[in-house]
Amino acid sequence: MDIESDQEELYRLAEREVNTLLTRAKQLNYTNWTDQDYIAVVALQFATAYVSMRQSREIGDEDLKRLKQLDEKLDNYLNALEG
Repeated sequence: MDIESDQEELYRLAEREVNTLLTRAKQLNYTNWTDQDYIAVVALQFATAYVSMRQSREIGDEDLKRLKQLDEKLDNYLNALEG
């Protein structure tokens, strides 16, 4: 896998995170589970975290839009008072 040098630390941190989650999953010691099963569980954990983060960011964007609208209304009101 080719990795840009400026991204190397990011990949190392991600590797540690994957290994930590994989170790925790394997400690559950489910009967008849293969390494592939444990990796699938870790992938699902990452996907769930990613979706959750995206949803919270979208909510944040909506809040920012509302604040911008309120700011514009306030500016219009204050400008009307001055005029």
